Amino acid sequence: MVWSLFLKSHHNPVSHHDVLTDGRSSLTLPSGTIQEERYGEVMFCDRAKVFIKSGKGGDGHVSFRRELYVPAGGPDGGDGGRGGDIIFEVDDGLNTLSDFRHVRKYIASSGEEGGKRRCHGADGKDLVIKVPEGTVIKELESGKVIADMSGENRREVVLKGGKGGLGNMHYATSTMQAPKYAQPGQPAQELWVQLELKVIADVGLVGFPNVGKSTLLSRVSNAKPKIANYHFTTLDPHLGVVDLGSGAGFVMADIPGLIEGASEGVGLGHDFLRHIERTRVLIHVVDAASTEGRDPVQDIRTILKELEAYNPELLTRPQVIAANKMDAIYQEEGQDPLKALKEAFEPEGIQVFPISAVSGQGVKELLYYVNELLKNTDQKPVIFQKEFDPSVMLVSSNLPYTVEKDEEGVYVVEGPRIEKMLGYTNLESERGFDFFQRFLKENGILDKLEEAGIQEGDTVRMYGLVFDYYK
Repeated sequence: MVWSLFLKSHHNPVSHHDVLTDGRSSLTLPSGTIQEERYGEVMFCDRAKVFIKSGKGGDGHVSFRRELYVPAGGPDGGDGGRGGDIIFEVDDGLNTLSDFRHVRKYIASSGEEGGKRRCHGADGKDLVIKVPEGTVIKELESGKVIADMSGENRREVVLKGGKGGLGNMHYATSTMQAPKYAQPGQPAQELWVQLELKVIADVGLVGFPNVGKSTLLSRVSNAKPKIANYHFTTLDPHLGVVDLGSGAGFVMADIPGLIEGASEGVGLGHDFLRHIERTRVLIHVVDAASTEGRDPVQDIRTILKELEAYNPELLTRPQVIAANKMDAIYQEEGQDPLKALKEAFEPEGIQVFPISAVSGQGVKELLYYVNELLKNTDQKPVIFQKEFDPSVMLVSSNLPYTVEKDEEGVYVVEGPRIEKMLGYTNLESERGFDFFQRFLKENGILDKLEEAGIQEGDTVRMYGLVFDYYK
């Protein structure tokens, strides 16, 4: 029976990632691979874009037993090795993503091809990428969370290596005792990811620059942040452990100074705001003495507006106001900044504490109140849930088949799934024939025929069925 195939040409566009093979080819990175800002000699780096690729599975081998006095040895091609995984792992010795300025491409090794005499190919080595605790791994284009390296999640396999292909020894049947095909290894998975470091702390200090957050943190904990009288002094979030005695205490983070427009990315707004997402209690540190001429009530309103614009959920968390620099207030007649703060915010459930971070005045009362707030909040750290599963990227079925041209110029296509499919597909029906066409296209058989040099009008034979090939 002769069937005429009217096939449209089928070409898969090759992405720029396809040129990567086991790390030997070059890769052009998009601009802005590392998010960094420089102020003097200080670098802030808590976000990085990197390319990751797992290892390809090794191909199954095609070979036949060849021994003296054994004239018709059977197939003995071994299986290919598994490709290496891409694994992210928390390293407690790291507290920044700055290492990713130097290495931006991570590729695991591929599995080796199977060998003769049923020899299994060696597996590719896994590639372990060390990151600081609190790193969130996101798919670059969608921004969806792949993994949050926080809490109990210390190790995460992000990209699985391809499975090794089966050797031809697996495909011998009663009708095909000498199969000339083996299964190719599964392809590697590759992905652009964005790494974001979100500080893990119980309490976050927020406020405008130069209001005394770093001074407060240095007084109540063992943290030693850089302190000076100019804006954006603090470029890296600093963490300190506040010890209240008798086993009580918490971790406090000095979130770098915010400015108006931070939620829209002004200054380093987005980079700093993301650190607040982990905290369970927020302390608004405000310059009650207005040493720079700003209104403390308006400052807090501005910060609240920025927090809401960035993530409205932040405002549902317990908050407290530390009215700092009380020792520097020169109260004029009719003006009482502490009273103004209390009247503005305590009716909204935000307690106001007068303090002096320099002298320590009122700090103890503030800390014990914050500790009580923490006892009444959810003790579990904020963990970002998985939104993206890279395993769905595996699209190849790795159909084992061969395409050969015989002495008569006929293209012979063979393979176990092809034989099985032809056995249950009714090519006499339009629906059955459409299914057959899709099968050839989706499994790359048409591409393979074109690579072999097939032309319009040439003949293709599959297990007793003969077809004419037409585009």
